[in-house]
This record gives sequence, C-alpha cells and structure tokens, in this order.
Amino acid sequence: MPARNKDTLDQVYSLIANEEDARVCTDIPDEACREVPRNFFLILGSNVLTKLGDLLISPKTVLAWLLSAIGAPALVAWLVPIRESGSMIPQMVIGAWVRRKPVRKWFWTLGSFGQAASVLGMAASVWFLEGYAAGAGVVGALVLFSLARGFCSVSMKDVQGKCIPKKRRGRLSGLASTIGGTATVILTALLFWNRGDPGVLFYTLLLLLAACLWIIAGFLFASVDEYEGETGGGGNALGDAFKSLSLLRDDAPFRHFVITRALLLCSALASPYFVVLAQKNSDTGWLLGVFLLASSLASSISASVWGWMADESSRRVMIRGAIVASGVCVAVGLTALFAGEATASVWFYPAGFFVLSIAHAGVRLGRKTYLVDMAGGNKRTDYTSVSNTVIGVLLLATGGLTALVSMISDVAVILTLGAMGLAGAISATRLREVTEDQ
Repeated sequence: MPARNKDTLDQVYSLIANEEDARVCTDIPDEACREVPRNFFLILGSNVLTKLGDLLISPKTVLAWLLSAIGAPALVAWLVPIRESGSMIPQMVIGAWVRRKPVRKWFWTLGSFGQAASVLGMAASVWFLEGYAAGAGVVGALVLFSLARGFCSVSMKDVQGKCIPKKRRGRLSGLASTIGGTATVILTALLFWNRGDPGVLFYTLLLLLAACLWIIAGFLFASVDEYEGETGGGGNALGDAFKSLSLLRDDAPFRHFVITRALLLCSALASPYFVVLAQKNSDTGWLLGVFLLASSLASSISASVWGWMADESSRRVMIRGAIVASGVCVAVGLTALFAGEATASVWFYPAGFFVLSIAHAGVRLGRKTYLVDMAGGNKRTDYTSVSNTVIGVLLLATGGLTALVSMISDVAVILTLGAMGLAGAISATRLREVTEDQ
C-alpha cells in the first residue's frame, strides 16, 4: 500500500479508535499491531456489505413475501429455522477443520462466495421456475446459504481476535452495524416505500444485487493481512468436533455463557410475533416498509453506542440489552392482552419492534464481543463452534416450544419470551468480566 494511503488510514483509524493507549495491542503480536488500521477497515467494509446483503434476503420479510408472491406460502414456516440453525449446527465440524489451518481468512472468503452462489441459485429458481418448484428451489438454496454462513461465523471471530486488539473489537462491530443500518434505511426507502406488488423481476434483481455484495465482501476479506496462528491436531474432524463438546462439561465459565446466550434468544424469537400482531391490527402493505425501517434505524442509532459500551464491559451490555428486551415484551404482551390483540394503535407494534431491535442489537453485539474476549488461540475457535452448534439445536427446540405456546395465543408467546429474557439478564449478572487484560 502506498505510504500516503497508509498514513490516511492510520489517521482515520486513530480518530475512530481514539488511539491514546500505547499498550492497546497487548493481546496481539507487534507485526499484527502494525497492520491494525488497514485490517480494521477491510473487516469493516466486509461486514457492512454482508449486512446489506442480509437485508435484501431477510427471511422474516423479503423471502417470506417472495414465497407468497410466487405461490408457495406453505414454505414460509421453514425460512427462519433453516436460516439460523442451518449455519449453527454444523459448526463443531467446521470449527475442527478451521482449527487446523494457521491462516483462517480464506474460510470466511469461501463462505462469502458460497453465500453469493446460493443467492444466485435463489434468483434462478424464482426466474426459471414457478409455484412450489420455485419455492423449493429457494428453500434448498437457503440450506446451502446457511452452511456457507457457518464458515464465516466460525472464522470471523478468530480472524478478528488475531487482527484487532481487544479494546477495539466492540467498536468495530458497532461501527459496522451503524453504517450498515444507515445504508439499509436508505435502501429500504428506495426499494420498498409506497410500492405495491413489485413482481418477480424486481425480486430477481434484488437477489442478484445481494449476490454481488457478498462477492465484493469476499474479495475485501481476502485482502486482510492475517498472521499465522495456532493449529490443532490432525485427528478426524467429526471426532474432534464431538471432543469439543467436553468444553460444556469441563469449562464452567463457558458453560455458563452458553446457558446465558440460550436465554437471550428471546430478543430474536419475539420479533416475528410483533409483526403478526401488527398484521392483525392492519394489513396495509406499507407496514412492511415500516418494520424494515424500524429494524434498520435501530441498528444505525444504537450499534456504535453498544459497541463502545462493549469495549468497557460486554457483560453489562448483555444485561442491559436483555432487560430492555424483556421489558418491551412484557409491555407489548400485557397491552395486547388487556386492550385486545387487534385494538392497539397501528404504530404501537412497530414502535415496540423498534425498541426490541435496539435491545437485540445490544444483546447480539455484547455476546459476540464477550465470546471473542473470553478466550485466545484455538479456544476461540472451539468456543465459537461449540456454542453456535448448541444454540442452533436449542433454537430449533425453542422454536418448537414457542409454536406450541402460540396455539394458546401470540400474546402468550411474547410474555413467555419476556420472562425468558429476564432470566437471561439475571444469568448474565453472574458471568465474570473479560474485557480487562488477563
């Protein structure tokens, strides 16, 4: 890189990171510390592009509308479980494979290209097939998308832990969410606001745009200057994966973190039920745009604040996010219970969704930063893969439980998840602090 460009990057990074502590790189080698500004912006750019891509193929909104538009509404129920659990459950095997390689950025690049190919498969299904054949193609491509995403999830935390100092990881994640959230506000307004049924061509072009974003992100991440790190043994990947489960038995702090993270699923699982209650109140098409904007605004407004707070204490960020999520679930649930599910103001549920999205941003960023900070070397990869695999299984189980509770009412689901969030906040208070140098 030309010296002038490097100096500019260093200056911008110093402004963002408020670089005053000469000992900020105590947890990464000197050679990695010299490349922190460049790596910071490469990882930032990759994260922003993938966040935009996630908006364009959101299972909760865009893909659900798409399947209904092409005549396959019965398949909508499979979107969110496949999207979330499909990327988590295989991660012990993926993690065992990744752990053997001294440089792991290529796994993220491979995963990004894999997600792009999967989205291209969705676009082809929508354009060339019809009805349930097209829907099955979209769902099948989503399975492959989720598997590719698993490679990105495992490797990102490890690469970030090797290339970005401990005191700067939270603000990297927060800044990525803020920029991505701001961009999605603009993109959502341009694509969805005051638009009727856009037709198959619009959705196909939307998917093609998303695929391009993941391709560019993959090339950016491939340019990260990652030094060689620790590698694991040469055993069988599946065998190593099952051996990693012993962490849940032998590592008490990690086991406590996984339990806490499982309880904090409430902030993600409650969101669709806010949308369901809003649809019962009003079926006007512009509500979709309102919920998309609420989600985007929540990220852009809160993520950087959460990120700076996470650099001080990611544990407290999880606690605060969980308390807010629990509180809004209880408030919305009780209002709907006593006022009637379809009698509240049309703006009430989007407003609750907005607050819940802010809380979820904090919970998500706090637990990600906590996981990266609580271990180094190969433990970081093991912690990520084991926790994600376990959470993927628990997500399916919790999804089944909420489906049963929803037979009583949607309000019962929201109140149950509110109680779950309160339990998560209490559990997080018992986690040890990991932000300070250890």
